[in-house]
Amino acid sequence: MSQNPELSCSVSEGCPRPYGASLTATGCNFSLHAPNAEKVTLCLFHADTEEPLCQIDLPAKTGKVWHGHLQGIRAGQLYGYRVDGKNVPEIGHCFDAQKLLIDPYARRLNRPALWNARQYKGDSQFMVPKGVVCEALPTFRAADKPNHTSADLILYEAHVKGLTRLHPEVPKARQGKFLGLCEPVVIDHLQRLGVTAIQLMPVAAFMPEPAISEKGLTNYWGYNPINFFSPDPRYAIEDPVAEFRTMVECFHRAGIEVILDVVFNHTAEAGLDGPVLSFKGLDNQAFYLFQHNEFGIPDYRRYLNHSGCGNSVNTAHPYAMKMVMDALRYWVEVMGVDGFRFDLAASLGRDPYEFSGQSGFFRALRQDPVLEGVKLIAEPWDLGIGGYRLGQFPSHWHECNDKYRDNVRAFWRGDKGLTSVFATRLLGSRDIFDKDTRSVHSTVNMVSYHDGFTLQDLVSYAERHNEANLEQNRDGHGHNLSANYGTEGPTQDKAVLALRDRQKRNLFATLLFSQGIPHILGGDELSRTQKGNNNAYCQDNEISWLDWELTQRKEDFLAFCRHVIALRRGSELLSCLNLHDDQFCLHYNVSKVGWYRPDGARKVVDDWHDVNNQAFAVALKGEGEGAEHLLILFNASDHEVEFHLPPGSANWSLLLDTRYDHPADMPTQPCHERFTLAYKSLCLLSDGYGEAGSGGQKLQGGVECV
Repeated sequence: MSQNPELSCSVSEGCPRPYGASLTATGCNFSLHAPNAEKVTLCLFHADTEEPLCQIDLPAKTGKVWHGHLQGIRAGQLYGYRVDGKNVPEIGHCFDAQKLLIDPYARRLNRPALWNARQYKGDSQFMVPKGVVCEALPTFRAADKPNHTSADLILYEAHVKGLTRLHPEVPKARQGKFLGLCEPVVIDHLQRLGVTAIQLMPVAAFMPEPAISEKGLTNYWGYNPINFFSPDPRYAIEDPVAEFRTMVECFHRAGIEVILDVVFNHTAEAGLDGPVLSFKGLDNQAFYLFQHNEFGIPDYRRYLNHSGCGNSVNTAHPYAMKMVMDALRYWVEVMGVDGFRFDLAASLGRDPYEFSGQSGFFRALRQDPVLEGVKLIAEPWDLGIGGYRLGQFPSHWHECNDKYRDNVRAFWRGDKGLTSVFATRLLGSRDIFDKDTRSVHSTVNMVSYHDGFTLQDLVSYAERHNEANLEQNRDGHGHNLSANYGTEGPTQDKAVLALRDRQKRNLFATLLFSQGIPHILGGDELSRTQKGNNNAYCQDNEISWLDWELTQRKEDFLAFCRHVIALRRGSELLSCLNLHDDQFCLHYNVSKVGWYRPDGARKVVDDWHDVNNQAFAVALKGEGEGAEHLLILFNASDHEVEFHLPPGSANWSLLLDTRYDHPADMPTQPCHERFTLAYKSLCLLSDGYGEAGSGGQKLQGGVECV
């Protein structure tokens, strides 16, 4: 044992496990993976000023891990590392003792990470945030979580800051923070809307890219991580760990699950010319993937870039995989979350270069006793060769279905020849997610997502308008399948506004009436616009923040959204359709699915291939006496269509008709043999709909009974 005079505490060898800073009865154990380092120096800082307190060379190394124990260290101590070694990028070593490194296992950072070229040059300690030594926290009990089934899951995607930054009833100090989401007015909004899970855009510590920082913009979305464990201090008033846990507890008490959008495919260190912040300065060779030369040897000067952000994390490497797995368990057990949405998840299936549904990462997840039961949602692609993998993830995963998005958008826009594929999307995209081997809830359906148009902009703009991003309007997707219906952007034309509102109702109702997990973009229910910007990743302002000031038109659409979600939650057939010919589970609840032409005849093969066919009906009849019997009519054409209702009922009740602005405006009298469906609209009819389903509601005549 040695004595460090600057700190006046004893330093001993300590233990190589666990990684990170772990408090003990007498101090703190520090453990860091840096196999090729020649020396690792632990740097301690004053909590208030971040001035250096002392530097201590870790005294021990076990295999690939450096470690040491310091007596007298307490919670709240700031720390970082300097690592000495060869700085030879040609062989993959990027050691630089001038760069202060963030502990990859830090549970908390003392402040947000911001790029500053002047502060980074030379000694980077004043630019780089410091790790904070944290007390061990109790775990969340699984029994205290909502534990919704896939059939009950209705996702609401939100940005922590954007959701409450402009909310007039959230206290100023809490606006844009984790605690802002805890406010009763926010919880009440989500409960009344009817969503059962909030999917938060990245909350792990991140740093905006140098290029956009130097333009005076920022990475608002947060898809540029510098640490996988620490909640970003941007979203905290004082303690991001405690405040995040409080937020999760509030959502759980309200019956709402928390899904985190996580980014394990790349980091903020970018490529060869990117900054050294953490991973690159510890084990660059192992943590990232590199291109190979003609002899199959890694070229460490050329980082693989499946992410489009400069680098790709090598999750097939044992250390990187362990870190990711440890982070996932930490977020579940200690921070309380219920599942994850994996950004560019195809990268996680590369083992390490080619994608496999049986990759080491997928196998590790499946056998893990903590993670095997949480919700796993894939963005099933990356930007590398062979990166589009929709439908190819393990059977217990859910996958964001971009084909659903595109087909539903195009059908309602009026594109012809899409009736058959639209019907396939409606019943769970079984051309992609095979019966018998995949659940009908494998597909995560969406019509809008954070990276694209909002629902309001989808019906208001034919082209993207990303000029505010300072990239000459060249960024963002150019294939949006959107329409403006007569005028680009804002208008006072009542006919244009009425058609836009109807199309929003069509898209939203289709989303909730489709088999699979519906994904709602937060703010769509409030008719949020980004002014035509379909790539607002760098807009930390009113373009991205939710506007809670509602006009009568917006109030009507919000009421419509609540009503449609209640219809889904009150119906077993709308939320979980189990067919006789699907052996994925033993239970089935459908005696018949019937497809009809407007004249009442059953659709035949030629009808599905008729490019001018834009109107049809689908009947869903439940199994057993008194079961649900639903009929959905669709008309994407530009003229009204008269439907002959299928035989078997003389009294069809109208539950929804998208021609009406507000659910209360719909007629309540029964429909008999015929029904005239307005142009570009859909309706839901019921014969015997009324018993409570999984949502616990009883719906009657289109009006929710209280």
